[in-house]
Amino acid sequence: MAGAYDDRDGSIWLDGKLVPWREANVHILTHALHYASSVFEGERAYNGKIFKSREHSERLLFSGNELDIPIPYTVDEIEAAKYETLEASGLKNAYVRAVCWRGSGDDMGVASAKNPVRMAIAVWEWGAYYGDAKMVGAKLDISRWKRPSPETIPCFAKAAGLYMICTMAKHEAEAKGCSDAMMYDHRGYVAEATGANIFFVKDGVVHTPKPDCFLNGLTRQTVIGMLKDRGIEVVERHIMPEELDGFEQCWLTGTAAEVTPVGQIGEHTFEVGELTRSISEEYEKLVRS
Repeated sequence: MAGAYDDRDGSIWLDGKLVPWREANVHILTHALHYASSVFEGERAYNGKIFKSREHSERLLFSGNELDIPIPYTVDEIEAAKYETLEASGLKNAYVRAVCWRGSGDDMGVASAKNPVRMAIAVWEWGAYYGDAKMVGAKLDISRWKRPSPETIPCFAKAAGLYMICTMAKHEAEAKGCSDAMMYDHRGYVAEATGANIFFVKDGVVHTPKPDCFLNGLTRQTVIGMLKDRGIEVVERHIMPEELDGFEQCWLTGTAAEVTPVGQIGEHTFEVGELTRSISEEYEKLVRS
């Protein structure tokens, strides 16, 4: 499958049934389009099994609750819908996108309580998120945008509106020849990349930012568990920008990114070392087991 995302063959699950891909449309006055009243999950299927599928479905409902978007499906119903869509796609290795939003209805101001909550699931082929970075290490810019305070946004939800500064940061990074951008948080601590969590290595110890104002990714949690199972010390803490020079290795984690080595952040360089490679290989084996 290739080409523009609105012009493909196949089916998309929409509001309880599979519809032809090109007919999975919404009205221009859909509330989510104007006010970002939308939450979503990005997932990957390996050999016909969606990795951490139930955890993703549970987080989707949590995100909806955080944004006052009452999703009208249970976890079991969402699970069934995802696998129905995956089977219809004919793909075994694929990306799975589940999205819920406030549709069009009686409300078209900021409030949307009178509008129905809708849901869709789409499945498509998606290779390595950062291309050949798994071999040579991704190059990251340092964004001018910062992750906001939890007092200003529902930062622990996977909400569409929270990604706008990520989109702008990544556009700026790509214009500089980078794959992505690293963001600081509102206090000036190292936070994450635009769509992935970040890890560093120094003297055999792994350091990763404390997720107190950004999403604690499911892949992040998986990798921390893998490291601890190997007896490797993992320190979750606030990391200052001036510490970047002292780290030896770095990698990103995320459903799309999987485990991707980082070779450079701004002027700071890192080796794609043994631990980075081995944890990436171990993750690849885990998701396909």
